[in-house]
Amino acid sequence: MQLKQTLASAISRLNADHVPSARLNSELLLMFILNCDRAYLYAHPERELTRDEQSRYAAALVERARGVPTQYITGHQEFWGMDLIVTPAVLIPRPETEHVIESVMDRVGRAPAPSELLRISDVGTGSGCIALALAKELPQVEILATDISAAALEIARANAARHQLESRIQFREADLLAGFENDAFDFIVSNPPYVGESEEDQVQLEVRKFEPRGAVFAGPTGIEVIMRLVPQARAALKPGGWLVMEISGAISEKVQRLLQHWNDVRIRPDLQSIPRVVQAQK
Repeated sequence: MQLKQTLASAISRLNADHVPSARLNSELLLMFILNCDRAYLYAHPERELTRDEQSRYAAALVERARGVPTQYITGHQEFWGMDLIVTPAVLIPRPETEHVIESVMDRVGRAPAPSELLRISDVGTGSGCIALALAKELPQVEILATDISAAALEIARANAARHQLESRIQFREADLLAGFENDAFDFIVSNPPYVGESEEDQVQLEVRKFEPRGAVFAGPTGIEVIMRLVPQARAALKPGGWLVMEISGAISEKVQRLLQHWNDVRIRPDLQSIPRVVQAQK
């Protein structure tokens, strides 16, 4: 079958299965199977797929139709201009999380040039996306990235190696900052679990079914992990250091109350004007 026909058939199938963004998903999966870019898809509509390519594409479409995220099928997701490996062991990096990077860079940019390396801890690093982005952008930092999941840390280490940043980041298995409370960090950053179990029916089915539950749901209310992280971060930060966390609009007010004894607490909205990142200074 020709490429054009194959793609049209895939789009129709995913639409029939009520998969959101059917065209985009069909394109991404076909690009993955053919190891090409989007321009190639439309520049070579007459290209005949081999039997093996057709078989692998059909299998990928079956997986997507049953809800498996495209990123887990291809094993890749872009974040901050970097191609990252992702597996079901880690949360899929989202564009909204890039606001965490922007918030840290904004703070670093306002500070005087440091006479020594800045120390940053990325708590619950998952794929390593936040740690890698900060290491890429800020050559004057050293980063400790923690996660309670050994499987997630394997992915994070692989991503660091792929982008030649492994010498800049230490990866440690830990429950939040357990064991590092007495360290002196300039920044503690995190995209913690912040969805409440009471909101589960509002979460996309593919997220509930396929992404690691411990990286999505924090407990009954959504702030259980943040309640533990805030005092640990206060103990581990230098005076004047910053805590920067991704949050949601549903827990914004609760998080601000947890930070009532911190200085300069600010909420940064995302592009949809939803509270997305909280910043607080020790």
